[in-house]
Amino acid sequence: MNTRPTDILDRLAGGLIVSCQAYPGEPMRDPGTMAQLARAAVVGGAVGIRLQGIADIRAAADLTVPIVGLWKDGDDDVFITPTLEHARAVADAGAHIVAVDGTRRDRPDGLTLAETVAGVRASHPDVLVMADCGSLDDAIAAEQAGADILGTTLSGYTGERPRTSGPDLELIELIASRCATPIIAEGRIHSPADAAAARRSGASAVCVGTAITHPSTITSWFVAALGTGTDVS
Repeated sequence: MNTRPTDILDRLAGGLIVSCQAYPGEPMRDPGTMAQLARAAVVGGAVGIRLQGIADIRAAADLTVPIVGLWKDGDDDVFITPTLEHARAVADAGAHIVAVDGTRRDRPDGLTLAETVAGVRASHPDVLVMADCGSLDDAIAAEQAGADILGTTLSGYTGERPRTSGPDLELIELIASRCATPIIAEGRIHSPADAAAARRSGASAVCVGTAITHPSTITSWFVAALGTGTDVS
C-alpha cells in the first residue's frame, strides 16, 4: 500500500483499527494466523490493523489498509518498541505507523522519546510514530516530542491512573482538551458502545483488540456469565 503520511491519518480518521495479537504460548501465536485475522477484520470494515512482531507485520504485507506495527521486547517497564533500533526494524518490516512506548520513563537505549521520533523520521520519512501513553502528562510530552499520534494504550498500566473497567474516557477527554495531535483510543474497549463512547470523548480513531481477536478471553466472558448469571454485556 503506497501512501503519504497525511493520507494515513485521513484514512484512519473516524474508523476502527483492529489489533491482531496473541500472547506467547497461545495456539494462535503464529504470523500466518494473525495475518488471516487481519484480513478478516479488513473485510469487516477495519480501516487499520495493529500487529506485534516483525514476522506478523511481514506476513500481513498484502493488506490494503495502514498497519500500526510494534515490537514487544524485554522485561522492563518500557517494552513496547523500546528502542530506536526496534522502531526502525518495525518500519523496515512494512509498518506505516510505528507504535512506541510514549511514557516519560527512561528508554533502554538511553534516547529520549524526541530523539527516537526524530531517528525514525530521519530513516523512514514516510512512516508515522504513535506514542502509547499512560497519562495526560505523557501525551503532552509525546506531542512536544513530535509524535504523530497519541494513544491511550498504557492507561492504567504505569501507576499514574487507575485501571478502569472499560476505556479511560476521562483520559481521552483530557488529552483532547490539551493536545492538537490525533488520538487513538485503545485499551479495554469491550463493546461497540465503548468504541462509540471513545469517539464521542475526542478520539480520532478507536483500536480494539481483545474483544474482536482474542477468542480465549471472549470465551471466558461467556463462561463467567453462565456460571454467575451476571450480565457482562
